[in-house]
Amino acid sequence: MENEKLYAVRHSLAHIMASAVQRIYGVGAVKFGVGPVVENGFYYDIDLGDKKVSIDDFAKIEKEIRKIIAEKQDFVRSEKGIDDAIAWAKAAGQPYKLELLNDLKREGTTVAKNLDADELGLATDGDAKIENVSFYTNGDFTDLCRGPHVANSGEIAPDAFKLMRVAGAYWRGSEKNPMMTRVYGVAFESKPKLDEYLNMLEEAEKRDHRKLGKELDLFVFSDLIGAGLPLFTPRGTVLRRQLDNFVQSLRDEYGYQEVNIPHITKKDAYVASGHWKKFKDELFRIKTREGHEFAMKPMNCPHHTQIYASQVRSYRDLPIRYRETTTCYRDEQSGELSGLSRVRSLTQDDAHVFCRVSQVEREILNVWDIINRFYKTVGFGELKVRFSTHDPANMDAYSGTEEKWLSTEKQLLNVITKKVGDNYMDGVGEAAFYGPKIDFIARDAIGRTWQVATIQLDFNQPEGFDLTCIDENGERERIVMIHCAIMGSIERFLSIYIEHTAGKFPIWCAPEQLRVILVNDSENAVKLATKVMNFAKENGVRATLDDSNNSVGKKIRSAEIMKVPYSIVIGDKEAESSLLPLRVRSDLDANADVEHVYEPEKLIESIANEARGRVGKSSL
Repeated sequence: MENEKLYAVRHSLAHIMASAVQRIYGVGAVKFGVGPVVENGFYYDIDLGDKKVSIDDFAKIEKEIRKIIAEKQDFVRSEKGIDDAIAWAKAAGQPYKLELLNDLKREGTTVAKNLDADELGLATDGDAKIENVSFYTNGDFTDLCRGPHVANSGEIAPDAFKLMRVAGAYWRGSEKNPMMTRVYGVAFESKPKLDEYLNMLEEAEKRDHRKLGKELDLFVFSDLIGAGLPLFTPRGTVLRRQLDNFVQSLRDEYGYQEVNIPHITKKDAYVASGHWKKFKDELFRIKTREGHEFAMKPMNCPHHTQIYASQVRSYRDLPIRYRETTTCYRDEQSGELSGLSRVRSLTQDDAHVFCRVSQVEREILNVWDIINRFYKTVGFGELKVRFSTHDPANMDAYSGTEEKWLSTEKQLLNVITKKVGDNYMDGVGEAAFYGPKIDFIARDAIGRTWQVATIQLDFNQPEGFDLTCIDENGERERIVMIHCAIMGSIERFLSIYIEHTAGKFPIWCAPEQLRVILVNDSENAVKLATKVMNFAKENGVRATLDDSNNSVGKKIRSAEIMKVPYSIVIGDKEAESSLLPLRVRSDLDANADVEHVYEPEKLIESIANEARGRVGKSSL
């Protein structure tokens, strides 16, 4: 099914669901908000007064939806003048629609109220006066809407949709407004496609990083510390440090220098960078005893600019490349927080390149190489590329002139086309406020896509901070900045990576690489186990000794639950032979039916070599 047709199906199902709810609860009993298409499906915001829709109601709503589909109702488009539309909303007892229409008449748009006019059938043209709005009717249900829809409800597969969940949603996203009930559904071309999606969700639930993070003892949250502020355990800290060390080792090959900056900053820095104007409501702000205003840093670029600006730079010094892994802070709303995916303290493997315009292409290609090498090593397939540009219809959201934006985007596009030709996605409106960027999209093990690394070309902050170098003629030359995060937020990357691997990390970054399981406390067995542990420490292998009183079966099962790549069982038999039977985690073992037996020194050296080589599969 074409994307346009699937969009129309999902949009039509939003209306059909609303009409089904109206049939069940009665005309006038339901107040409707908006019902747009979203990724994989749709939702509709409804207000039933004292009543609430819950998942227990889904069966009867779905049954009514299928009845409407079977009735083969036509979707009929009509138009009303704005005053007639307002009269319609009043007569229908639909206060939310009435509010939208009144805003439209008064202001010419509802975009300023955090809603997209296109979703509402509002025929706007910039600041033009609104005269007509469109409606769609199916059966006895009429809704303010631009479309598109299917021509007839019979075109929708009755077994290819499913209602999924309900959530509270403030009207128009403001907590000052009434709380509505948002009912979500998914819809696909056919039942097999729906089943495939539902199976993916089932697998995703098993892989949920919040669940695995607890089971594998990687991170915790504390109500006393605060929501959105993750605390990493020793095991989780090993994992993130191994990943970050790899990123920085790749950067070191290209001459990046490590720097270090404080965690608070004067307001002035963010005024100069443009961040204050755009993000001041999302900052943790601090007033000193002397009345000075500071902020917990939400990003690192202004700090790095000041290291660059601390001395006069010659063109011979450029490019200058700074790198730093450091924590930033953002005042996210509680309802938006989710495990490691959305947090209030986020650690960035951040880097900034200060260079001349003529050096931009080479520097971006170098970063691109780092990104490809990192994501290949950690086990992702080929990354897709999105060229994220400004939205010409919303220039107020960006710093700088449109002319400068167009020239900078042209420069970045030249790099992209040299690297991948026309094999990239357009991302109009996805640019940072200070410049266009290249976003890299990864597909995880169960088919979901995620934006991961990014390369951002910034011409605005060098203007704001007056960053220059002295050129060949002794004149000041404006430079540019390249922002390049490989993992981005380490917390968010870990949420993706834990679910991608299902917690089965490669040997080189696994928190625990080897589990030594002691059968008993006989002198010879303990002696051999101690010898193995000492070898492991000397060779940098992360090993733990399980000498608990549990049975051997429970000890082996514990190692499996913790997804340890390698484990060995040591008892009197092994002590006598000095040969160690190796158990290899199933996903790493290409020869599962072959017994692996090693001398202690050879085993530890082999594990250490695998870790140093950052291999993804066992060679043992």
